[in-house]
Amino acid sequence: MESVTERSREELLELKEEVDKAYEEFKGMNLALDMSRGKPAPSQVDCANAMLKEMTDYHTKGGMDVRNYGVLEGIPDIRELFGELLDIPMDQIIIGGNASLNLMFDAMMRLYVFGTMGEKPWGQLEKVKFLCPSPGYDRHFTICETLGMEMIPIEMTATGPDMDQVEKLAAEDEAIKGIWCVPKYSNPQGICYSDETVDRLASMKTAAKDFKIFWDNAYGVHPIFEDVKVKNILDACEEAGTKNRPYYFFSTSKISFPGAGVSLIAASDENIAEIKKIMNAQTIGYDKINQLRHVQFFQNAEGVRKHMQILADCMKPKFETVLHTLEKELAGSGLISWENPKGGYFVSVDVLPGCAKEVVRLAKEAGVVLTGAGATYPYGNDPKDSNLRIAPTYPTVEELQQAMDLFCICVKKAGIEKMLEK
Repeated sequence: MESVTERSREELLELKEEVDKAYEEFKGMNLALDMSRGKPAPSQVDCANAMLKEMTDYHTKGGMDVRNYGVLEGIPDIRELFGELLDIPMDQIIIGGNASLNLMFDAMMRLYVFGTMGEKPWGQLEKVKFLCPSPGYDRHFTICETLGMEMIPIEMTATGPDMDQVEKLAAEDEAIKGIWCVPKYSNPQGICYSDETVDRLASMKTAAKDFKIFWDNAYGVHPIFEDVKVKNILDACEEAGTKNRPYYFFSTSKISFPGAGVSLIAASDENIAEIKKIMNAQTIGYDKINQLRHVQFFQNAEGVRKHMQILADCMKPKFETVLHTLEKELAGSGLISWENPKGGYFVSVDVLPGCAKEVVRLAKEAGVVLTGAGATYPYGNDPKDSNLRIAPTYPTVEELQQAMDLFCICVKKAGIEKMLEK
């Protein structure tokens, strides 16, 4: 598209008339599409339906009957499978329920109530701060806000969070207790952390002795266009002499069933022992039948990878629809920029400053619900009102094409009106 930002006022008014007409036509279509969250489509979860067949064997390969009590850390079979998949020793893994978010919240609560490695519990401190690479995952920010933490936005770069900023802040303020990280195909930008970024996170000096890296590897096995290798934070911290710094999280929420998958937390031997001591008062163990069901379905790490290729084949046409439509309708317009992710679940776009909320409002008025503007920043506050997260996975390709055509109209309409204000 020819640049809009360089047009005269008369040309903008003429273009506005065309865009307004197209927008009203979309409103007349009575669309009802929801793209507000990264939900797997029914066609994706259908791929794991064989897992729901009646089980005939309730025993692990070691002979354990999973229908009974016990095994706080999860059955050996699934810890071995995840250990192979993620290159983590199985003894450093604890299996949870269907949501890694639950394990993240529990990990934060243990730090608040009990502290770690003899340090004062965070709940007894006057102030707790957390570094939040932004744009980022809104549910991470919700945990911090719920617990009254002060969130500090950190700019994202092409190789991960701005490490100059991270290192400076972490070294000078002992109230800064940790950082959120989505290291592979980050939410929402699809950024993959470089080896240098991982090494710097592992080796940096921190004023807080109990500084924690919350390593949410949510999309660790979710390539679509290219599988990118990201260095293991547990290995990097072991090498740097900071092995107790990271908590590593993972789940099958977008692999098997979002409401009935399995999750894990991995950490150093000392951290695992500390976690299990407190978990022992909380639960006798998570759903071992579901753990075994996953092992019987996937068999091994290669089985997970093959399954993920099937899911990638489902999602690729949807991501191509989003990226092709943006390119066709808005490339060169000056109204928007976007990331081209190699995997993950989202496409991140930046519209003209001051336009994101208006794009969301216009889309909703015409029948398409988008993730709220500001959701990718702490406190829901995008200082530029610019970033938006497109979640392409749930609609069909046909529905997605309609939604993206409308989205592009909304970007043009909001952008032109903003320019005319000036």
